[in-house]
Amino acid sequence: MSLPISLGLDFGTESVRAILVDTAGKTLGLATSDYASGQITRSLPGLSDRLPSRYALQDPADWIDSASRATRAALNQASLGGADVVGIGVDFTSCTMLPTTADGVPLCQVESLRNTPLAWPKLWKHHGALSQTERMNAVALERQETFLKRYGGIIGLEWLFPKILETIECAPHVAEAAEVWLEAGDWFVWQLVGGSADTLTRSTCQAGYKAMWSASEGYPSQEYFAAVHPLLAEVVANRLPGVMRSPGQSAGGLTAAMAERFGLKPGSPVSTAIIDAHAAVPGVGAAQPGTLVMVLGTSSCHMLNATKLVDIAGVAGVVDGGILPGLFGYETGQAAVGDAFAWLLRMLNLEGFDELSRAAMNLPPGAEGVRCMDWMNGCRTPLMDGGLRGAFVGLGLEHGPEHLYMALMEASAFGLRWIVELLSDGGVPIDRLIATGGLPHHNRAFVEVYADVLGMPIEIHPSTQGPAVGAAVLGMIAAGADKSGFPSVAAASAAMSSGQGAAITIAPRPDRHHLYQPLYQNYRRLAAAIESLSSA
Repeated sequence: MSLPISLGLDFGTESVRAILVDTAGKTLGLATSDYASGQITRSLPGLSDRLPSRYALQDPADWIDSASRATRAALNQASLGGADVVGIGVDFTSCTMLPTTADGVPLCQVESLRNTPLAWPKLWKHHGALSQTERMNAVALERQETFLKRYGGIIGLEWLFPKILETIECAPHVAEAAEVWLEAGDWFVWQLVGGSADTLTRSTCQAGYKAMWSASEGYPSQEYFAAVHPLLAEVVANRLPGVMRSPGQSAGGLTAAMAERFGLKPGSPVSTAIIDAHAAVPGVGAAQPGTLVMVLGTSSCHMLNATKLVDIAGVAGVVDGGILPGLFGYETGQAAVGDAFAWLLRMLNLEGFDELSRAAMNLPPGAEGVRCMDWMNGCRTPLMDGGLRGAFVGLGLEHGPEHLYMALMEASAFGLRWIVELLSDGGVPIDRLIATGGLPHHNRAFVEVYADVLGMPIEIHPSTQGPAVGAAVLGMIAAGADKSGFPSVAAASAAMSSGQGAAITIAPRPDRHHLYQPLYQNYRRLAAAIESLSSA
């Protein structure tokens, strides 16, 4: 008899992956489908007018189209039918958000608003709300709002409410038409299960980390939002309908229409959404406290579970049960990793990393005097400032492309070391590092640099699909213990991650780690100098 099988849908920045995993952790089918419009950063589809800088939008039709294609392809690859899938899990980039009508129609699909950029979903990396974020932080600090403690003392540029406020101020007709504001992951689940706006499921993971919500206090007070902007208070009071549920809880059953489109069984349980990077924690079986799970891709997100709540300045969020039940989930991250590497390749007019990596790894630590600040898309942790920008310094005529690449890898590693020190010095111990995502498998050199800089071994999880497997874990949990046999997320995580193969451990080289000590201090001084110049 075959084992129960769940479907994980992993929504990334450029594409969605569909994975079919059984309860023993065997991957039966895997397919990826690119979004037709990808990242909308230059102009809206069909238009030539350039978007403002820092804009990053997406087309919600792509999410449904790509997910259905990927799901059917994975089922076909596995020679399975829709009835073989017991549950569906969803992870999504966050905070990717959108305004809709009361029945869930995205405003960018309303003819009169289609040519208005802020009617379209704002991708997580959309950085248009700079002034709005600054004002929200200033008001929160002036009022000494207690919710700030959970987020390292600062509201992030990429979060839900700054993006809503941006629309209120820059496209008021869109804000007036918006009857529902929500995360893209919640919108996608809503489309799968149907129902009214009042019954749509909102993820406690997404709300906890990106919308300043907590189970004990809810959203920040109406008085706070009104002090920022009266219409923002009105949005919170009237345009955030729905029911809060935790990832793994069932949001409902698949509608007949969506079942036909995806090739699945009507009524199949659909899990509440989880942030894409957070799904990697159950995906790699890291259910114990003290393990930093690093999802390394376009950007990086680092998750750490702990048994206690500690207020640490600069941490992007701490949510009780935000990643796994019974533990405090700490989130940190770096805004540009794979994106920064790809940018450098374009700048150098090179097609691949292989030759560049070999030349770079022949250099001594410090790239022979070239230093880099890796803030090409701002600094997420610990400064939470999307307006900061990167730099290369120490360049001479003797330096080549490999020096730039080595300096960029080292800067990324120094940024991670800063995060590890921030957590450890704050009282949250880290005794294990696990890297997942496609980047560690395709670019081993930068993992070696990470290990040398940190002086700690790094385990590369064998699966390149950690978040997707994690989504499948949550789909299995949503199906219920009677169908899956798992009594908890931790049990499902342990079983379904173990079937992915053996980890590869990258050990630090003591001689290089020793040489990185003063270079790390140089990085911190460079960071302080750039931050000072940016605020001058």
